[in-house]
Amino acid sequence: MPPKERSIAMMGYRSVGKSSLSIQFVEGQFVDSYDPTIENTFTKVTRVNSQDYGVKLVDTAGQDEYSIFPVQYSMDFHGYVLVYSITSQKSFEVIKIIYEKLLDVMGKKYVPVVLVGNKTDLHQERTVSTEEGKKLAESWRAAFLETSAKQNESVGDIFHQLLMLIENENGNPPEKSSCIVS
Repeated sequence: MPPKERSIAMMGYRSVGKSSLSIQFVEGQFVDSYDPTIENTFTKVTRVNSQDYGVKLVDTAGQDEYSIFPVQYSMDFHGYVLVYSITSQKSFEVIKIIYEKLLDVMGKKYVPVVLVGNKTDLHQERTVSTEEGKKLAESWRAAFLETSAKQNESVGDIFHQLLMLIENENGNPPEKSSCIVS
């Protein structure tokens, strides 16, 4: 069976680790240098529940609270990874604004989203609690993960969870092994 093609946009405030997460997922390595991204597209085939997915991952330029939501990211995308840094309250505030703009541009009440608190390796510098992230994700009906691109912690899980949310949204929930029909 050919892989199902899925387009995912990675969005967030600048320097929260969007590119590091993208490169860690696609190439399995951590890139330490910071070079502001204009836009990069990565592709990777990944398997979730015995289904192959061709993931097209668009690593977007950092947004801020004044950015106009780039309309090109509202079309032909199946899901979104919204990233903040656990060391930056500002990035957490900006991600809320990005989410509101995303819903506004899409004209929807729900889109498949994984909210990601990145940089758990810098836990001494944490300013956003895990609880705050969880609460926000729940209010969006989004999945929530804390990750470290540097330590490759939970990076693959971001995309696996998002692909499952996308399948649910498309009416193809992943098969459960012990299904009982009554």
